[in-house]
Amino acid sequence: MIIQIMKEYWLGSAEINFWCDATVDELIDVLEGNWIYIPCLYVLNKIDAISVEELDLLDQVPHYVCISAKDWWNIDELIERIWKELDLIRIYTKPKGKVPDYTEPVILPWRKNTILDFCNKIHKTMAAQFKEAIVWGASVKHNP
Repeated sequence: MIIQIMKEYWLGSAEINFWCDATVDELIDVLEGNWIYIPCLYVLNKIDAISVEELDLLDQVPHYVCISAKDWWNIDELIERIWKELDLIRIYTKPKGKVPDYTEPVILPWRKNTILDFCNKIHKTMAAQFKEAIVWGASVKHNP
């Protein structure tokens, strides 16, 4: 079935690796490029109503976060897991001679973290006018 699908898309010699139990429709969606699959994260509410033994069992299941919206338990863990699963980074701007703006970061996917991607996220014409940038942080190869 896979060989027939690949021949229809003129991909006669390709190496295909499945990292999950994908269906035929999902393979076609990936080949056409019209769908983007993101990881799933299940959020279980009302952990204040279950026992500690049940909570220990739920902690062993992957892609789950247990919260209590009423008591505001584990909301910080939920926020961290969302950022981690979506693989996003925050980029803060600092105009020259001014303090950094920590109120509105520019959010980019981890795979698109170049200066050009940053400029295109703000405005398409910014890249042509852009001259220089000083980049710093824990994940930067070279500090300014």
